[in-house]
Amino acid sequence: MAGGAVGAVLRHATVIVLARPAGSLPLGTLAVNVVGCAVAGAVIAWLTLRAADAAWRPFLQVGLLGSLTTFSAFSVDSLRLFESGATGLALANVALNVGLSLCAVTLGYLGLRALLA
Repeated sequence: MAGGAVGAVLRHATVIVLARPAGSLPLGTLAVNVVGCAVAGAVIAWLTLRAADAAWRPFLQVGLLGSLTTFSAFSVDSLRLFESGATGLALANVALNVGLSLCAVTLGYLGLRALLA
């Protein structure tokens, strides 16, 4: 629960800081998804390679990262772009969120794994 509170506050603050004009790419959601995935990769590496206390997993993965990253906001942002006729931006939003998030989780995992090896 505590991790969820921290992640939710961080997500809300990021979306406010990266506020966007209507009809533009939702950078706040993209930022929390990509950064959250990079941190998730690092957390997985840390928990796996250091056999860290399993009690940290729910706090970090489910709580903090689960509330920081947001598939539902990404989906709503994409739908709103499609509905407003901004098909190109909507498709870019989908490609960027999925592509960059997958790259970020991989880099976070491999990066921390290399540091811990």
